[in-house]
Amino acid sequence: MGPDTHFSGKRKAVNLSLDTGVVQAAREAGLNLSQVCEAALRDASKKERERKWREDNREWAEAHNAWIEKNGLPLERYRLF
Repeated sequence: MGPDTHFSGKRKAVNLSLDTGVVQAAREAGLNLSQVCEAALRDASKKERERKWREDNREWAEAHNAWIEKNGLPLERYRLF
């Protein structure tokens, strides 16, 4: 799954409830509310997908790490560093 798998590029109008002070500060700073919200949601979505992947694969990662601790890295003898 690529980084932009869930993003279509299409736009949809939505209603948001935002703190009026935050909106005012953003507008005074010349920020585009749609772009900032979209970027924040993109980042939050990515972080949540990564968290979910770690949770879903935790047992595999723990078993893999235990195997490495017991057996060492495969092909370690060929490492040049």
